[in-house]
Amino acid sequence: MWIIVVPAMKFADGMALYPFILVRHREMKKNETLIRHERIHLRQQLELLVVPFYCFYLFNYFFNLIRYQNHHTAYRNICFEREAYENEHKIDFLQKRSFWNFIKYL
Repeated sequence: MWIIVVPAMKFADGMALYPFILVRHREMKKNETLIRHERIHLRQQLELLVVPFYCFYLFNYFFNLIRYQNHHTAYRNICFEREAYENEHKIDFLQKRSFWNFIKYL
């Protein structure tokens, strides 16, 4: 896992693009909660062999956008985001997480 600072990234504080974690500011590299959230996404990406993850992520987002008619609500209800947000504060989550755990959040 490599953490890369991308100051031009205006739409998010962090983003996981396997095998990288992109952050907007250098000090965000030290934000354990943010890094843990993105590491959960890296695990999800690996489990779905990366490209299918992005396809399913976008499908889930657009489905939610139609359903909720609101960008923020659609984003927060993507199954991958629900898992990451719910568990980003759990230090040992990735060690205990079961394979394809995101299915619980569909």
